Amino acid sequence: MEELTTFEELKYERPDFDGAEAFYADAEKRLKNAESFEETDEIIKEEEKIIGHLNTMATIASIRRSVDMSDEFYEKEEEYIDRRAPETSAKARSFYLALINSAFAKEIDKKYGENYLKTIRLSVDSLSEKNVPLMQKENELCNEYRKIIASCRIDFNGEQCNLQALEKYFSSPDRKLRKSAWKAYSAFFEENDEKMGEIFGELIRVRTEMGKNLGFENFVPLGYMQQGRLDYDEKMVAEYREQVKEVLVPFCEKLYKAQAKRIGVEKIMAYDEAYLFDGGNAVPVGDRAYLVEQAREMYHDMSAETGEFIDYMIDHDLMDLDNKPNKMATGFMTALDDYKAPFVFSCFNGTTGDVDVLTHEMGHAFAGYEAMRAQPLNALASEPTDIAEIHSMSMEQFAYPYAKKFFGDKADKYRMQHLQEAFTFVPFGVAVDEFQHIVYKNPDMTAEERTAAWKSLEEKYMPWRDYDGDEFFGKGGWWYHKIHIFLYPFYYVNYTLTTLGALEFKKKMHEDKESAWKDYLTLCRVGGSLGYLKTLAAAHLCVPFEKGSVKKAASYAMGVLEEQLGIENE
Repeated sequence: MEELTTFEELKYERPDFDGAEAFYADAEKRLKNAESFEETDEIIKEEEKIIGHLNTMATIASIRRSVDMSDEFYEKEEEYIDRRAPETSAKARSFYLALINSAFAKEIDKKYGENYLKTIRLSVDSLSEKNVPLMQKENELCNEYRKIIASCRIDFNGEQCNLQALEKYFSSPDRKLRKSAWKAYSAFFEENDEKMGEIFGELIRVRTEMGKNLGFENFVPLGYMQQGRLDYDEKMVAEYREQVKEVLVPFCEKLYKAQAKRIGVEKIMAYDEAYLFDGGNAVPVGDRAYLVEQAREMYHDMSAETGEFIDYMIDHDLMDLDNKPNKMATGFMTALDDYKAPFVFSCFNGTTGDVDVLTHEMGHAFAGYEAMRAQPLNALASEPTDIAEIHSMSMEQFAYPYAKKFFGDKADKYRMQHLQEAFTFVPFGVAVDEFQHIVYKNPDMTAEERTAAWKSLEEKYMPWRDYDGDEFFGKGGWWYHKIHIFLYPFYYVNYTLTTLGALEFKKKMHEDKESAWKDYLTLCRVGGSLGYLKTLAAAHLCVPFEKGSVKKAASYAMGVLEEQLGIENE
């Protein structure tokens, strides 16, 4: 592990894809000729170091580009990386096949666990030389969408806003201001409707061709493979969505009816949804520096492990949180493999979302910090996406007792607001998932047909949603704002699966805090060393696809929220 000073001081060098490809060609021969497990294991460790450094450089470029989307140097570096990475991945395929078919596969399983080679097999099966130019095109299209989002400049209420800054007005106590902010938000996407529709249509075409090149009828099976799904299939996910419709959609309708009474409106409109309390939502009581210091205090009190982690993040400057011109309007955690270091990126805007970054993204970062130190390989530290969000969303729940640090006397408001939003998010999340199944199974749909399909899903999963005459969002344009639909196909349902895991941890913390924390640490340290079902079992969590699991996982938190909001008898 390399020694880290601060992120700003890290030296960037263009990733050596030529060197990586030369390594793979040579290492493939050495694997086939290896006469012992020790020889094979040395090659595995070599690959870990070479690819870890390549990934570290690519990650530095990506972060610095996201901080300033107008930076021409890192724009060119990302273009280079996006072009070369698919080529190198394809050339690595023969190496990975040799590793899977190694005479010492049993010894590899014994040392690294059976999930290591299983995951490599899935990756190999998802790669094809034919798809290299398509993967390059996919990267180009995704960057076009990112540029459009980052280009947003809206003069609103006396300030120039990007999308992230505009969203803070969605929870304004002034209803007219909320409505105007939604209108400005809608107008941006309507203005870019044609271009975004073209980009997404081309992404569907490219991804469909990628799926067909692997022998599939459409992109859906490849999309599942790219998400690392080994333990469940499309049918199980569809059954899970139906559980959400039956259990959570009616509950969310009840929440919104109660909210309408609280804020004094006859009916909740889309621009009212984020305004939960008459007199205003909870807002953070300090600026970025203050909130980060409160987070440090919270994590030191929470556990010895989280205390060590937050000091590491702050001391090494592993966060970029301020909102800035040309900064990508998003939030994420990523990892610098060379240093076993997480990095957190966001755009603070003065709302509860700022605190959520310090719990959600920090939950990802804490899990990464623990797994990178517990697992012998970076490949084993990286958990599947359907597990990763349990880390982050559970940390949000673990932070509830500390809400006063961030919100002062509005702490109770924050806790109620956050818990309601955890529930009301899930129907939207499964709508995104079903939307992606529809469009990738019907790749010839027009842009208008896709938007109409989204509208029908809003009616199915969000029957309360009313845009109050906004023509663009009213016809189904809301989906354009969700970056995951463009960049990360079939990822989004993971947020809903893991919301249930987090709500289950909420119940476990209520029943036995020490046992719950032990299970959470296990979940974090397992990383990607086990499959999905075995990881859930290791942390003593329910499987969300089993009949009745949604109700079982959510029932305790539903009861808490009903009692807090006084709606149990409504």
